[in-house]
Amino acid sequence: MVCVLTPLAYIAQRWTPSPRTLRRATLAAVVMTVVIIVTGGAVRLTGSGLGCDTWPKCTDDSLFATPEQGLHGAIEFGNRLLTYVLSAAVGWAIIAARSTKPWRRSLSRLGWLQFFIVASNAVLGGITVWMGLNPWTVAGHFLAANALLTVALLTWVRAGEGDGAPRPRVPGPVRKLGWALVGVSAVLIAAGTVVTGSGKHAGDSSDVPRMPFDYETVAQVHAAFAWLVCVGAVAMFFVLRVVDAPADVRARGRDLLLIVVAQGALGYLQYFTGVPEVLVGAHMLGSALLWIAVLRLALSLRERPEATAPVPARTGEATLTAA
Repeated sequence: MVCVLTPLAYIAQRWTPSPRTLRRATLAAVVMTVVIIVTGGAVRLTGSGLGCDTWPKCTDDSLFATPEQGLHGAIEFGNRLLTYVLSAAVGWAIIAARSTKPWRRSLSRLGWLQFFIVASNAVLGGITVWMGLNPWTVAGHFLAANALLTVALLTWVRAGEGDGAPRPRVPGPVRKLGWALVGVSAVLIAAGTVVTGSGKHAGDSSDVPRMPFDYETVAQVHAAFAWLVCVGAVAMFFVLRVVDAPADVRARGRDLLLIVVAQGALGYLQYFTGVPEVLVGAHMLGSALLWIAVLRLALSLRERPEATAPVPARTGEATLTAA
């Protein structure tokens, strides 16, 4: 009987990536996710959201942007092309995870989850174009990109760990504070999409509908959650020193605090300067970096050692036991 291998199994038989290669492959997916978030923001901020007026083609008659569509068409089509680069990065992570010896099934599952998020978000992006940049689908498109960033970052972190049971590195209350920060940060990012959906920069120069909320009010709500994250980051910074947390964990707390302060200052600056496009784009990058920082901190509060397989009994010991 001939056993037919899948393409991934065939590659895995002939290639074993080093731990460094695996980490680089998973990191590439993280980096490309941040790039696609920022360039997606650039599409909206330049008013190029409908530069390609349909999907999956750019026009009814052309897969590519045409000269008649000008710069807006080129920007929107360029962002669509970056999706293929992102898919290649995710594919590399999937192949590297499958080829690792021994095979770590959990890493493969995380890699495939990234693939399905990319595919579903591409469809959601198409629906957004079909619906004329409806602010609710635009918000969903952005949140799905952050879901991809979450899974990609988890894959990268897990690639540097073992598959043993997680062990705490700090006391329980500190871990709870870390995950509370993750929860509040998630609400902060979601609130940011409401601010965007209610304000300027709809994504196109045409009459694009906005969310039915008062911009000033939702901006203040967003700022309130930003202050909660800031207070939590300050508290975590000092608590980690009080409990004498490992040096790398304290470094994660410091990084989060610096990013939160910079992101908060940038948010207020853009608000009081009329929300200029450049500052909004920088704020979107800061949002991705903030989410990475808070997740890395929470994940660093525990460790996963290499899984240890039970040691089989020697022949002599087995005989004595049976006797």
